[in-house]
Amino acid sequence: MSRHRLLRRLATASRLRRGAGSILAVLLVPTLLVSTGTRWLSANDERELFADDFSRFPPGWLSSPVGTLNMAIQEYHYLPHRGVPTAPWEQVICHLDAWIAGDEEGTPYVEQHTTHPMPELYMPMFVTGDPEWQDYRVEVKLKPLSTSERVGLVFRYRTNRHYYMLELNGGKTARLVVRLPLEQQYRRAEFHELARVPFAYDTTRYYTLSVANDGPRIRAFIDGTPVMEARDDELLKGKAGLAANVPARFQQFRVTAGAAAIDGVRQRIAAREAELTRLRADNPRPKVWKRFSVKGFGAGRNLRLGDLDGDGQLDLLIAQNIPRVRGDAFDHISALTAITFDGKVLWQQGRPDPRNGLLTNDTPFQINDIDGDGKTEVVLVRDFQLQILDGRTGQRKAAVVMPPASTDRKERPYDLNSGDSLAFINVSGGPVRGDIVIKNRYDAFWVYNNKLQLLFEGRGQTGHFPYPYDADGDGREELYIGYAKWTPDGTQVWSQDTVLKDHADGVMVGNLSGDPKGPLRAYYSGSDEGFVIIDDATGAILKHVRIGHSQAPTVGRFRPDLPGLQYMTINFWKNPGIITLFDHDGNMLAQEEPIHTGTALQPVNWRGDGQEFAMLSGNTREGGMIDGQLRRVVMFPEDGHPELAFMVADVTGDARDEIILWDLEQVWIYTQDRPFTGAKIYAPRRNAHHNESNYRTVVSTPGWADPKASRPERGQRGQRARR
Repeated sequence: MSRHRLLRRLATASRLRRGAGSILAVLLVPTLLVSTGTRWLSANDERELFADDFSRFPPGWLSSPVGTLNMAIQEYHYLPHRGVPTAPWEQVICHLDAWIAGDEEGTPYVEQHTTHPMPELYMPMFVTGDPEWQDYRVEVKLKPLSTSERVGLVFRYRTNRHYYMLELNGGKTARLVVRLPLEQQYRRAEFHELARVPFAYDTTRYYTLSVANDGPRIRAFIDGTPVMEARDDELLKGKAGLAANVPARFQQFRVTAGAAAIDGVRQRIAAREAELTRLRADNPRPKVWKRFSVKGFGAGRNLRLGDLDGDGQLDLLIAQNIPRVRGDAFDHISALTAITFDGKVLWQQGRPDPRNGLLTNDTPFQINDIDGDGKTEVVLVRDFQLQILDGRTGQRKAAVVMPPASTDRKERPYDLNSGDSLAFINVSGGPVRGDIVIKNRYDAFWVYNNKLQLLFEGRGQTGHFPYPYDADGDGREELYIGYAKWTPDGTQVWSQDTVLKDHADGVMVGNLSGDPKGPLRAYYSGSDEGFVIIDDATGAILKHVRIGHSQAPTVGRFRPDLPGLQYMTINFWKNPGIITLFDHDGNMLAQEEPIHTGTALQPVNWRGDGQEFAMLSGNTREGGMIDGQLRRVVMFPEDGHPELAFMVADVTGDARDEIILWDLEQVWIYTQDRPFTGAKIYAPRRNAHHNESNYRTVVSTPGWADPKASRPERGQRGQRARR
């Protein structure tokens, strides 16, 4: 799909999403979901829980390839779908365009039509149902189109890393297996085999696979004949669906259950929804504060906050970009637009074009007062130069040519480095954070002072975005980049770059224990390495939990009932949408799959009472905010708002956060629908706006304020106690 067509599709996504069905509604209220092919439980049918003949899907791909923008667009942008609305079915591996629909001799089917390079680690799945499904029988007709890998039926599905499967494998075997959520070895899924039988099959016909669940008892059937039985209680309930690592066709999917089991499903869903209704009623609802147009110069998640015009209020700086060479390694900033929260354009550079709005990476630009004179600058890499612009006008104040690109890189289309991301640090010991870190993708970095003089440079597994932190309290910040720590003078203190095999998607450093005398640790979301804790004093790895491709970490007070702060992260590549919450010692507190895509997961001080939530997206069905039990406790209204991207910031003056939602054409800002009434208001300290990134770890540490005190200016509030 062309980039222009994708932009048009995103512009209409909010209308398309309203066609999605509701599993809850059809389970609690007898109804026909669609007129062709999909039937749910009715009041006079005590056996059929769900059935689909797939006839409602139009022939062709059920998703559209993104083209020059790779699948990473869904890491931190929300797309309700990229093609055909599939609800109540879910394409759980969203970065694969794996599923198509068609007809064979007049009978509809869905087909998994791809192969991928890591069949031992993940597989395309098409899943439906509810987590409360239990004691059911699931059945499908399956025609393998290749015998080289696994195909089959998924049941008791909790996440795309935690489920059961009846599979055909290698043309000669049938197995019952359960996938376990944690890996013991790098990029090697953990499967526990429950049963195996010889079963010769080929690619010329359909086989009817079915599984009956009765508590821990599992019975497997092929073509109506019982072939295996096992008992296992790893999971006793969950969704059901289709899975295949090689091309395969599926027809006539059906789920049945006894009357008592169906009543149990209804009761559990009703109890869950009643609890969610109560929790949501207890929280402020989102109310529109401001909205304005950015049509023509809007962008995806490529926005910065800062006081550009010096009036004491936050402004927005939006960058458009042109991918070069390939989709996410050598982007060029093509246009900059400075705009107030009233929608007034302050200045603009370059030639805006809607085709250049989306991106799948960071771009190197930030807003900061780098010399401490009270006036902000825009610092960016553009045209192979590190540039400083006047924040009020956008006019260039200074520039220096970027360093040469590494000669030992496999991919070196340009002689000069074009920059990947940019952050500020204080290695000089001055009163402000005015030194500049620039990194490439992913093996080198450079540190400059605010006069654009190179202070030092380094090599290593840089990851996506650095984290500055004054670890020894001397007024100068250490640099944490990749899995390494560097002194303010450019000496490497420790490194695990050669031990950990995948890059650091997010890093933060701090004492999260709640005990002021607790240890200082570095916390990582390490891509396929999962979750890692490193001792800051020694560089030793203290904890390593392989939860999948971990990214977008955020730290906050998600569980006020527990000591210290909690670390939340979401998976993307190979296993998108799985959210895991850890305590400060790396113990897993919760894990669920509330969405099937990525998110720029961020903490939200929505209530002001010390309970923080985490933001998923602005979508009215799959988005909202979740609490420390990973429940959706705040939802957004159906009012036509954009949902492509979001940012959490404190902009209205009462210490609680607002939610900025935007797409390529409009920006909406939501605040609470009610005032704060407590004796003291939670006012956490957050990362500085001048170190914004699609990959930074957003850290929210405790703080309180007097709500009766004079309200600071809107732009100043966002700067308090910034790291």
